[in-house]
Amino acid sequence: MQTAPVFGAVERNVEDAVKGLLALSKRGAELVVLPELFSTGYAFRDKRESLKYSERVSDGYAVRRLAETAKVTGMFIAAGFVERDGKRVYNSSVLVGPKGVIAVYRKTHLFWNEKKYFYPGDTGFKVHDIGKAKVGMMICFDWVFPEAARTLALMGADVILHPSNLVLPFCPEAMITRCLENRVYAITANRVGSEKRGAAKALTFIGQSEVVSPRGRVMKRASAKKAESALVEIDPRAARSKCVTPLNDIFKDRVKKFYKF
Repeated sequence: MQTAPVFGAVERNVEDAVKGLLALSKRGAELVVLPELFSTGYAFRDKRESLKYSERVSDGYAVRRLAETAKVTGMFIAAGFVERDGKRVYNSSVLVGPKGVIAVYRKTHLFWNEKKYFYPGDTGFKVHDIGKAKVGMMICFDWVFPEAARTLALMGADVILHPSNLVLPFCPEAMITRCLENRVYAITANRVGSEKRGAAKALTFIGQSEVVSPRGRVMKRASAKKAESALVEIDPRAARSKCVTPLNDIFKDRVKKFYKF
């Protein structure tokens, strides 16, 4: 789901997303990914403002509405939000299902001014079994670091759920390589529109949300400027064979003794 949130309009952003989720459910969707910081917008002015719009997992408005929607529809939903834990604020992604909150991932690799507003993520990368597939989460700028996707793949992820607020042009093509080198699916959910707040330079988000297959095929890519949703059928079993040829398995053929990390 590619959205166009209005900065600070939390209730509006969340309820617009819920309407979209309900519509996708009627079309048969079982797993949906929303953008990074889908409920708040992105361009915080300072740490105080990020704290203002943060929420706890246990009782936050956005997480609660996502969990309610997952319960009603039977879907699994991943979405980015501003998480508060005590006095710390994280750029996080929550995974919810019919039975409630499954997991929270805190962004490992903070981008640009995010370092001024958020604490570095401390959850690490984990994989979760949602029945028909095993999924793992990463957020936006994590794509730059091959280790993120590789770690999830080595842990058994069939699908990488990738909430994003992309402003650089490289990610849509780079995720083809991430999927190819790990033989996994990836769902990158970006946003569209621009945000300009205060004296800071305006940020324009590139859209182009996509689903990429384990063979590097772009199964669906959204537009650059329009809020929209797409429904794609995938077969998680396709991510479980790591063979490039009958004699080449990309994981079994790793020669770790020559790697420096």
